[in-house]
Amino acid sequence: MRCTFVTLFPEIVEGYFGASILGRAIEAGHLRIDFVNPRDYSENRYKKVDDAMVGGGAGMLMSPQPLESALQAIRAESPEARILFLSPVGKPFRQTDARRLAGAQTHLVFVAGRYEGIDERLIELYADEVFAVGDAVLTGGELPAMLCCDAVARLLPGVLGNADSLAVESFDASLLEAPSFTKPDEFRGKRIVSEFLKGNHSKIAAIKNRMAWAKTQYFRPDLYQKAKAKL
Repeated sequence: MRCTFVTLFPEIVEGYFGASILGRAIEAGHLRIDFVNPRDYSENRYKKVDDAMVGGGAGMLMSPQPLESALQAIRAESPEARILFLSPVGKPFRQTDARRLAGAQTHLVFVAGRYEGIDERLIELYADEVFAVGDAVLTGGELPAMLCCDAVARLLPGVLGNADSLAVESFDASLLEAPSFTKPDEFRGKRIVSEFLKGNHSKIAAIKNRMAWAKTQYFRPDLYQKAKAKL
């Protein structure tokens, strides 16, 4: 899969995808990351990419022309690309979206806004989807874009060293993932559930299921009610 970041600050993104699991995925050819900087497409003699908001308001907006030219260049080179804008007003990005995009797309374009955001007309003209990653406003769209790309990329075949890691994860079946433990068996007076040490996988699975339900009820009662409704 190819993921393109449309950003004024590619250096923010580049370091993250050059390390660890995703870095190895890129080296192995499972994932391709590239960047398009709207500043390179600005027709302003000073390469200006922002302007004041019409009608007043604090801060600046990204200007339409550089961003449109950048997106048109991407479309011309990759007509099948799916363009995703990141915005606090978008629909919440879910694990189901990550699975859908990982399974159906070959080229994703993540548009990361800056300043006070992006001229709404650009979103209406070019967005295939608009995502938010939480009820918070950040200084730019790079972090949300990286979050979405990471969630998609780890689902691609060959990216994770152990594909079984994807078998039972948070948000599958509307439940949070059950707690996990490693050695030692006792740490600061807290012991691992004894049944986990006996190797009876059916019992371990049943206990983890109960723990997942309890954890979801405590941390995410909204998901808990959703999971109960599916029973």
